[in-house]
Amino acid sequence: MAITDIKAFAHLSEADVESFGRELDQIRSDIEQSLGQRDADYIRRVIRLHRGLEATARLLLCAGRSRVPRLAGTGALAAAKIIEMMELGHNISHGQWDWMNDPEIHSSGWEWDFSGPTAHWKRSHNYVHHTYTNVLGLDDDLGFAVLRMTRDEPWRPIHLFQPVSSLAIAALFEWAIAVHDWAVERRQTGVPRSRLLSKPNRELAHKIARQAGKDFLLFPALSGRGFKYTLAAGAAALLLRNLWSYTVIMCGHFPDGAEKFTTGQLAKETRGEWYLRQLLGTANFDAGPVLAFMSGHLCYQIEHHLFPDLPSNRYPEIAVCVRALCDKYDLPYTTASLLDQFWLTHRTVCTLALPDRFLRRTSDDAAETRSERKFLGISRASNGRSIWQSADPITGARRGLRTALAAADASRRPADRLWDRLFPRRGSTPVAGER
Repeated sequence: MAITDIKAFAHLSEADVESFGRELDQIRSDIEQSLGQRDADYIRRVIRLHRGLEATARLLLCAGRSRVPRLAGTGALAAAKIIEMMELGHNISHGQWDWMNDPEIHSSGWEWDFSGPTAHWKRSHNYVHHTYTNVLGLDDDLGFAVLRMTRDEPWRPIHLFQPVSSLAIAALFEWAIAVHDWAVERRQTGVPRSRLLSKPNRELAHKIARQAGKDFLLFPALSGRGFKYTLAAGAAALLLRNLWSYTVIMCGHFPDGAEKFTTGQLAKETRGEWYLRQLLGTANFDAGPVLAFMSGHLCYQIEHHLFPDLPSNRYPEIAVCVRALCDKYDLPYTTASLLDQFWLTHRTVCTLALPDRFLRRTSDDAAETRSERKFLGISRASNGRSIWQSADPITGARRGLRTALAAADASRRPADRLWDRLFPRRGSTPVAGER
């Protein structure tokens, strides 16, 4: 099953975990104290870029009468919608810019260009998901209640179709998230399904009508004779945004190394353990400045989950500090290329579509699901002490989870090691000396 004791899994003592938490608190404090004009200038530039792209796209689609301006308009509109969702809507809703006290970009008043109400998203995502990240039975984002993404979830015949249903979710991601957040809002507020005129129902219906009217009626109508081309361009831009946002979200939460947890882990969870759960439950992908910007800096999903309300433009410098802490405490820092993370995520989607009897691993030692039981029988040195209770005899470095994972992999059967060579589980920072 999933992790029940995060300290045992991470091979850290209670003192180590609390020290780890204090060092992350210090990183937060340092960033908060350094926020200033350059950060404010950054977010205002993003807003100007978004508005410029959308205005340009609308002009091209309204005035263009040939294929080139229409294609350019479609591309500009898709880019504008991606920026609005990823770097603006998502991050503003987290309160990343509330420190500026600017009502235009304050989390309390922002309503994003998305079919789901921001209030529903904030409860489902900001509260439920970020509080209970990857906790089975509490985090509704763990497979979005549709996909089986861990062996701890019992297999059902409907899961056979998830390689196909995942493609449908990707294409309709905006609508899937809106319905998902609406369901969480209804459940969290105790509203029964039978109340058709309930507040969550009215909020969702109003937002869908507003978005559909704007994208599929108003702007196409403004194009006059180009109605059908603008309609098609709007649909294409939404599709591109859906596919891209789905890719970013999946690659940050479901590749190998993004661990899952049981509700037992939450009992008396300390601040340090919460930090550790965020680190171990998420994954990054490697990105340059442009790719990072277009992903809303969610290529730094680890940093985002550690500090969801710190400005996204600071994640690259925070990542340097987090990597250093992972090295200090011998913890994995799960990252790989975007293509690698996408492959690992969808390998899990396809693998877990099958009943457990067809799977090689257990829910304690699988590519997508591990627990502290993975280390039974192999976490002892020759003198009988736990391997994490002593430093490396050569380097003097702390030995923790990365060392334990390497020892566990080395102890596995030759057939399993051959399987791993054929289908490698990439995505984690290698243990010193490994490549």
